Amino acid sequence: MKLFIHWDMEGVSGIHDRQQVWYWEEGVPKEVAQQGQDLIIADVNVVTQAALDAGVDEIIVSDTHHGGGNIVVERMLTDPRVTYNTHSRGHDKTGYRWMPGLDESVDGFLVPGHHAKAGTPNAFLPHTNNSKWADFRINGLSVGEMGIESCFAAHWNVPLLMTHGDETFCEEVQATYPGVLAVPVKRAIDHDHCTGPELETAHKRLADGVAQAVANLRAGKCRPFAPKLPMTVTLQLKNADDAETSAKKPTVERVDEFTIQGHVERYCDVMKWFSDTGLNMTEHKD
Repeated sequence: MKLFIHWDMEGVSGIHDRQQVWYWEEGVPKEVAQQGQDLIIADVNVVTQAALDAGVDEIIVSDTHHGGGNIVVERMLTDPRVTYNTHSRGHDKTGYRWMPGLDESVDGFLVPGHHAKAGTPNAFLPHTNNSKWADFRINGLSVGEMGIESCFAAHWNVPLLMTHGDETFCEEVQATYPGVLAVPVKRAIDHDHCTGPELETAHKRLADGVAQAVANLRAGKCRPFAPKLPMTVTLQLKNADDAETSAKKPTVERVDEFTIQGHVERYCDVMKWFSDTGLNMTEHKD
């Protein structure tokens, strides 16, 4: 069994303050940013070990938060069965792409450490991709980053297994992706703060969730998030100027002042119609 584990950071155990996770913002102390990095590394190691303990043969760990760079390979679990993608974009046998290594050889897709979609009340740091997006819909269904990523994985018919984060996010998952395991490890106090159990308790929940997710996959209970093709994909932006700029692309239709739309034949093109994110990407070198 081979798993692809695509990590975000807002939902990580023990991250309870905006500054720990949006560390690039002005005024964040270095020691607070370091706390966040320490916490995601701990969570990644818990999930990876739990998957190996459950009998998984191969794991690809992908760091996606802020493009990657949050995990330090030297501090990660050392095992020949585990490969670390320290950034969400990179090279594999197919070229430069999003989520290198995600292909037909993967048996299950996990998206731990995620968060509620843009505009969600009573959630910790809810957003979808960036602050410019108000809503993202696939065939009329509003989804967050988890939905976009797992739709991409459906190109290879890879089932969606599990995620974890705050309680409101987990409720969103259960309502939108039936059968997907969502493990709550904290509760939002307001947009920028949350609270949760001691790390040992959160890690135990997380490890138990991974074991259950692997068991569900073996039992044939997991399915890809595979909306009907061809897909109508709609992005509502917060700023009309951003919609106008995006609408200049030949694959993009302007729906209204704030909304653009595209039609795609493949799951892997869920974002490619308006951005370069997907397969066969252009590599930008500094």
